[in-house]
Formats: sequence, C-alpha cells, structure tokens
Amino acid sequence: MKKLFAFMLLTSCAINAQNPVTPSYSSEAPLPKGWPQPGPFNQVAEKSYPKYRAAITQGGGNTMSFWRLFGHIKKKDIPMTAPVEMALEEKDDKMKRASMAFLYQNTEVGTTGADGSKIAVEDIKPEKVLSYTWMGDDNDTNMKKAKAALEASLKERKLAPKSFRLLGYNGPGTPKTKRTYELQAILENK
Repeated sequence: MKKLFAFMLLTSCAINAQNPVTPSYSSEAPLPKGWPQPGPFNQVAEKSYPKYRAAITQGGGNTMSFWRLFGHIKKKDIPMTAPVEMALEEKDDKMKRASMAFLYQNTEVGTTGADGSKIAVEDIKPEKVLSYTWMGDDNDTNMKKAKAALEASLKERKLAPKSFRLLGYNGPGTPKTKRTYELQAILENK
C-alpha cells in the first residue's frame, strides 16, 4: 500500500511539473474605481493609477494592522476592496513593511481625516508606477525576484523610484500558491 501511495504521489508531482499552472488573477473584492487589473504576470509593466482614497495605519503588514483597518471599515460601513496596499522601506537589504492601507471604492466614499490616533484617511494623488506581478507567496524569494526585475527596468529607463509598495489581492482563505501580488516602484511625478 505504501508503495502504491508513493507511486501515486510521484506521478502527481511529475504531472504537475509538466503542466505548470498558468498564473491568473482570482478576484475576491472589487478594485477601486479606475484601477487597472493586476498583471501581466512575471514581467515589468508601466501603469497609471487615478487619485484614490485610503485608510492608512503605521506598523506594516502585521495582523494587528489588518484588524485595525478592518474595524475601521466595518465601523464606517466602507465596502471592502482589493488590493491591500503596504508601503515598503528598505532596511538591511530587505524590503520592510512600513504601513498598511485599505483602499476605498472611490474618493466619494467616506471622508478624509483622522479616525482615532492610529488611522488616517487620505486622498492619494494620481501615480505612475513600474509593476511586477506574480502568483504565489509574498516570501523573500519572490520579493527579491520582483525587485530585481523592477531595478533592471528602472536602470534601463534611467528612472529612480520615489518609493516601493506591495499590493496584495487575496485574503487568507486563498492558498498561498494562488495569491496575486504586485511589487511596484512608484515613479517621481514630472
């Protein structure tokens, strides 16, 4: 029986290796008004984003930040959108999450200003970015691959980023291997 199980497991792995999954975006919530779909996958693309409204909390991509923002949108009756935005800072050759933001559907929803001492709702100006999209985990390996692709494209275009952000499109109910992320270099406004 063990040999049969081992054979079936190896066969399954071999079939999956021969038929890799084509990356695709699985929408779990609407995008903010005017936002482009994530993608194309596994390559750098230039994108433009319209003005948008976001509830922002400091502290990066930890669970406490998520629940703080979730409490805010529930209390204010703000519909959930995707993605969740995480501002990044470079520290010790790694990208560290500095803040997390939940995005509003559009700038007509809710109001700007402080919601207590830990959340600020702000309107963000239109932005141009270079973006690298992948399907999978947001681990160091995938982040480094995305950053290397962005840095090569920035160098080729003779551009310097203003900052970096990570957009996460799926919740914890989606398996890590099926989640969609975009690492973006936010470009200086000209």
